[in-house]
Amino acid sequence: MDDRPRYMISVAADLVGMHPQTLRIYESKGLIRPKRTAGNTRLYSELDIDRLRLIQQLTNDLGLNLAGVEQVLELQDQVQRMRRTLDRMEREMREAVNQVHRQYRRDLVPWKPPIDLIPTRH
Repeated sequence: MDDRPRYMISVAADLVGMHPQTLRIYESKGLIRPKRTAGNTRLYSELDIDRLRLIQQLTNDLGLNLAGVEQVLELQDQVQRMRRTLDRMEREMREAVNQVHRQYRRDLVPWKPPIDLIPTRH
């Protein structure tokens, strides 16, 4: 999903069917964090729009209050952070295993028993 800031507050509010003041309230409560221009204008990304839609779903469809929404969003953010950490750790582990395998291949030499140790049949 795109996190580039692009929508001014009025456009973002129209996209999600909310009043711009609602977006300001959500920002003041820390539920949404739009980027700011040098002139301090709020700019919302597609990720912000999706988050606003989720907030709307949690409040309208599930009946959560904003404190409940805050808890759900924090848990969702925590899961995403943990997923990124797990993905990074998995990549690092796979690279470490591959490095070990490459090292084994370099060090392996076929073993041949000495001729005089092999019993011969007469």
